[in-house]
Order: sequence, then C-alpha cells, then structure tokens
Amino acid sequence: MTEADVGALLRAAVMIVLKLGGPPLMVALLVGLVMSLVQAVTQVNEPTVAFVPKLLAVFATLLVLGPFMQSVLADFARLLFDRLVAVGGS
Repeated sequence: MTEADVGALLRAAVMIVLKLGGPPLMVALLVGLVMSLVQAVTQVNEPTVAFVPKLLAVFATLLVLGPFMQSVLADFARLLFDRLVAVGGS
C-alpha cells in the first residue's frame, strides 16, 4: 500500500464523516435557530425549550437516515477490510 492509497483512504474517511455527521448537525442547527427566534419573540428564556425540540429533531433524523448511514459505514468497513487483506496477502 503506497502513500497515495493511504491518502485516498483518509480522504474517503473524512468524506464519510461529513456524510454521516452533517445531516444531524444541520438539523440541530436549524432547529436551534428556529427555537432561538421563538424564544426571542416570546421572551421565554428557558434552556429546555430549545433543548427538547432539538433532541427530538436529531433523533428523528437519525431514525430516518439510519439505514443510509449503516450502509455507507458498512461499505467503507468492507473496503478497509479488503485493503487489509490485500496488504497482508502481498
């Protein structure tokens, strides 16, 4: 395995982290922004008012995107194990 192969695997790992972590983080950001606006308009400064909807939205996102995330992670793990076998066999 050359340095280019290792670099390609690291690049793929970073892209997978972005694919898997991006959607829940974006949902949390958007829900947090909306809840902050609601709190500013209603002048309710209770931290749990923002936390509970954010928690539910992230949970729903993970529930909906879970199969996609599992397949992406399984494919990457399969790729890594194939590369490990190829390196060990050479």
